[in-house]
Order: sequence, then C-alpha cells, then structure tokens
Amino acid sequence: MGFGNMGKMMKKMQKLQVQMAKMQEELSQRLVEASAGGGVVMVKANGDGELVEVVIDPTVVDPEDVDMLEDLVLAAANEALRKAREMITEEMGKLTGGLNLPPGLL
Repeated sequence: MGFGNMGKMMKKMQKLQVQMAKMQEELSQRLVEASAGGGVVMVKANGDGELVEVVIDPTVVDPEDVDMLEDLVLAAANEALRKAREMITEEMGKLTGGLNLPPGLL
C-alpha cells in the first residue's frame, strides 16, 4: 500500500471517529423503554446504557410479595438495557457499514 493510499485511509478513519463520537453523543440522549408484568413495571434506559427511570404501578406493591416486585423490576431493567445495547449496535453499524469493530478501536 502506497503512502497516498495510507493517507486517504487515515483521513477516512479520522472522519469515522468524528462521526462515531457524534453518534455516541446523540445516542446518549435517546431513550428506550421496557416493561414487565403487563406494564405494571416500566424502566427507561439511555444510549449510555444507564437506567434513567423506573415507574412502578402502586397496585403491584404488595408487602407480602416483595420477591415478585423485585423480579418484575429486574426483568424490565434487563430488557431496557438489552434494547439500549441493540440500539447502539444498530446505529453504530450504520456508520461502520456493519463491521463489528471492537470497543475502543476508534
């Protein structure tokens, strides 16, 4: 590979880095939502993979059955985080042309 081609490739990589940084910033503002128990527990996560909101319908709060509520919260949280990862992978794939680049490569 000649130096001219190497220079072009480096410029493309730099452009891709800028685009990915912009996309990461945009994704950090986007939210995904998941629920459990027919909607009695709802959890939102952002594109940074952080949980940002948990809403629990008061009718599901039973002091005699805390285990069920914990399971519902856990199920909704895991689904919200899965959706956030899926959103990130999908959006970043648009920039990289579907290449599965290791985290931190760019």
